[in-house]
Amino acid sequence: MPMNWWLMKSEPDTYSIDDLRRDQVEPWTGVRNYMARNFMRDTMQVDDLVFYYHSSCAVPGIYGIARIASPPYPDPTQFDAASEYFDPKSTLLAPRWQLRDLAYVCHAPTPLTLAMMRSRPELQELLVLRPGQRLSIQPVAPDDARQILRLLGVRQGDLQRKG
Repeated sequence: MPMNWWLMKSEPDTYSIDDLRRDQVEPWTGVRNYMARNFMRDTMQVDDLVFYYHSSCAVPGIYGIARIASPPYPDPTQFDAASEYFDPKSTLLAPRWQLRDLAYVCHAPTPLTLAMMRSRPELQELLVLRPGQRLSIQPVAPDDARQILRLLGVRQGDLQRKG
């Protein structure tokens, strides 16, 4: 298992696992929550694995797996006045917001929906299942990651870094 596992949420009509497959690597811009930023900046490591979660859609759930592909670096959208993620308090010398690049690993053979996760007693400690939990980047405990992989039908050997 990698050092850390994460669950990262994205609305599929904004950026889906299909988009990541097409692009292969994408900067994870627009995070404007300090806890999520701190996870990306301080805790994530290159090659950590990510459960790619579709949120705010008809059937939310985990639809694929990605890999952390870069060290943290300043999110350029914080400096762009035309961006919805512009932050006038950020400067080039003192950026407030960091990001990581995400690389595509695989689609889930069978998505693990939120309803399915809620029905599994072994997953009840997942942060995504807690009422009011809206954090877009969440750590996943190694035991939970193993259970999720099993339920997704993904073998750990299939997750080796490509290239």
